[in-house]
Amino acid sequence: MNNDHFKIAVLPGDGIGPEVVAESIKILDAISEAFHYKFQFKYGLIGAEAISKTGNPLPEETLEICKESDAVLFGAIGDPSFDNNPDAKVRPEQGLLKLRKELGLFANIRPLKTYSSLIGKSPLKQDIIEGTDIQIFRELVSGIYFGEKFTEENGEYAYDICKYAKEEILPIVHMAFQEAQKRRKKLTLIDKANVLDTSRLWRKTCQEIAAEYEDVELEYMFVDNAAMQLILNPKQFDVIVTENMFGDIISDEASVIGGSIGLLPSASIGEENGLFEPIHGSYPQAKGKGIANPVASILSTAMMLDYLQLDLAANKLRESVEHAIEHKYVTSDLNSKQWYSTSEVGSFIADYIKYSEKSYYNIENVNIGKSTIV
Repeated sequence: MNNDHFKIAVLPGDGIGPEVVAESIKILDAISEAFHYKFQFKYGLIGAEAISKTGNPLPEETLEICKESDAVLFGAIGDPSFDNNPDAKVRPEQGLLKLRKELGLFANIRPLKTYSSLIGKSPLKQDIIEGTDIQIFRELVSGIYFGEKFTEENGEYAYDICKYAKEEILPIVHMAFQEAQKRRKKLTLIDKANVLDTSRLWRKTCQEIAAEYEDVELEYMFVDNAAMQLILNPKQFDVIVTENMFGDIISDEASVIGGSIGLLPSASIGEENGLFEPIHGSYPQAKGKGIANPVASILSTAMMLDYLQLDLAANKLRESVEHAIEHKYVTSDLNSKQWYSTSEVGSFIADYIKYSEKSYYNIENVNIGKSTIV
């Protein structure tokens, strides 16, 4: 990896994916101008779009583009025509699952942080969620999603097998412990060890390596209780680590705490590769309307900059996003009375990256509901 020149694989995907990714590219162009880095973009097909053009949700050419890149920027995947057809043998989501497996992306990291100016958008009470700051580590390439699957020909019997090996658990648990050391030194393992053998293996593995991280408090919580505790008292959590399906469910539940799923980024990390995507889906109802919130994709781009060790650029990007949110330069999901389009929000954040307080956007005008550039 060249320390100032980076190859980025861009997979816009389905639904609103291309719209939000376009804003992330706009942001990276601004970062390039402000910090003098060079980003070389190479685009690939994935998901429903790839199926319609090639019959394959993850064409070999796309996989090669990703393997040859320093990082992968991903949009969204999924299409209603497949969701509503239970008999479809080839599905868009298969492309993303295969990509995670092929790139060895064993850890999915989802940060959840509340913004003071948006607390009123959350369905939970202000005193419950204020100050919430959680990092969720979800194992990504094993478990029930990747286990053996079977459906009887008559369609009246089916099973999915959940399997884990200790060697699949160790890397993400170490990563979660190390993150906890940098934060508030508390790690919560979410499992179902009172019922599931795989959960008991997770718990035993965590117990064994906890001795290497004596400064971190390790606690265990059954997944059903954890789902309840996230709503009752989310501030109790610092770093969470869990298996694939539990992580999928818990992180989506956590996403509503901040007020909009359109705010939440994620990173999927392996030994040699990193993929960065918003946690929201393809939201096909909003496709082409300019109403999709690009912030989750833009914050995923900040996580990509972290991964590339471009810390100053990543911090500037987060500062710019917070500036936009603080001044209510947001899409309609965050402010239904006075809102800006997907592209306008991206341009505002990009402009602040380049010009900061000297931005061409006059905040006084923004505050009274104008987007005048002066």
